[in-house]
Amino acid sequence: MATGEKKPATKKLEELGESMLSEVNNGESPTFETLLRSRGNILYDEAIGCLRLGNKMEQRTFLNVAQARKFMQTVAVAAKCKKFIEEESHTSIRGLFYQLKYSLGEEFDEELFSEQEESNPLIEDLEVALKLKREDLNLNTDRKGVVAGSVVLMDKFGGESTEIDCAKQGRSGWMVPSDVDNGMDFISVDADWVLVVEKDALWQRLNEDKFWKKENCVLITPKGQASRGCRRLIRKLANKKLPVIVFTDNDAWGWYIYWAIKTGSMNLAYLANDIATPEAKFIGMTMQDLKDYDFLNKLTIKAKDVDVKRAEELLSYPWISMHKPWVEELKTVIKTKRKIEQDALQGPRLSFVGEYLREKMAKKKFLP
Repeated sequence: MATGEKKPATKKLEELGESMLSEVNNGESPTFETLLRSRGNILYDEAIGCLRLGNKMEQRTFLNVAQARKFMQTVAVAAKCKKFIEEESHTSIRGLFYQLKYSLGEEFDEELFSEQEESNPLIEDLEVALKLKREDLNLNTDRKGVVAGSVVLMDKFGGESTEIDCAKQGRSGWMVPSDVDNGMDFISVDADWVLVVEKDALWQRLNEDKFWKKENCVLITPKGQASRGCRRLIRKLANKKLPVIVFTDNDAWGWYIYWAIKTGSMNLAYLANDIATPEAKFIGMTMQDLKDYDFLNKLTIKAKDVDVKRAEELLSYPWISMHKPWVEELKTVIKTKRKIEQDALQGPRLSFVGEYLREKMAKKKFLP
C-alpha cells in the first residue's frame, strides 16, 4: 500500500459516517443497516460448501427510542476502530470495551457500555455491514495455534518486517497470530499438504519425529477448537491448492473442530468462506479404526451423554447427513456408545501415530 493511501477499512468506515451525515443534512434520521445474524438467517450454501448468512436485514435508527442507544453505541465502536487504524494501534475486544465504557464526557454520569456483552455484538454488526473482519479494524482475538513446516512468511508489524521460517522454530513452532492477513504475506510454501492435529500433545509428538519434514506437510495444531486466525491460515493454505487433512479425537469435540474448519460455524456464518475450508477431509479417529487396528478395542472410552447427543445433532444437519460415510460413523457411535482419543495411537509405541497417518494417507482412508 502506497504511503499516505488509506486502508480499505478506513475508507469503509468513512463512507459509513458520510452516509449518516448525508441523512442528517437531508433532515432524515441516520440509519445503520446490516444482515441479520440470528439462527433463522443462517443457511448452508451447497454451492460454496459452507454456512453463510441469508438476505434478511435489520436496521436501527437514531430517532427511535428503542434503538437510539444501540445506534449511538454502534457509531461509537466504528469511530474508535477508525482511530485505532489511524494510530496503527491494536487492542482486544476487551480493550475496546474499556476505551468506550465512559466515553460520553466528564459532564455525563452515564456509561456508554455497562457490560462487554453489549459491545461484542456491535463489532460483529460492523464486520457484516462493512464486509470486513474485526482484524481489519485493528481488533485482536486470542492467539491460538502452532505451525511447523516448509512455510516462510513476512510479518510486517510495529514498523518492522520479520521473516519467519516455520521449519526453523524448534520444539515450540510458530504461534499463529490473530491476524494473518494485514501485514502478513507468504514468501514461500514448499509443502505438499496440510495436517491439522487437534491436540498440542500429538503435535509435539509428530514434531519431535519430524513428521512434517519426512512427509513434506505443514503441521498445525489449533490446540482444541480452532481460532479465527488459525482457520483463516488453513483457508489461505488451501487457496494455494494444498490438500487439508484433519486429525482429531472420535468424540463430540473432535467432530465440532472438524466441521467448524470445513463448513464454518453458526456464530461465524457471516465470515462464510473466508474461514471455511470445504475441501478439507477427515482422517480420524474413526470407528472403522477399531476393525483395522485391533489393539484400539482395549483403549476405547465410554462415550459420554454429550458425545451421543452431539452425534444425534450432527445427523440432523443436512451438510453432514448428505455424506453416507458420516451417517454410518455417527450411528455407530450412538449404537456402541464408544469413543476413541487420538492419544490411544501411542499404545503400541510412541512412533505409531506417524505410522497410522502414513498408512491412512497412502490408502486414502478419509471421511468427507
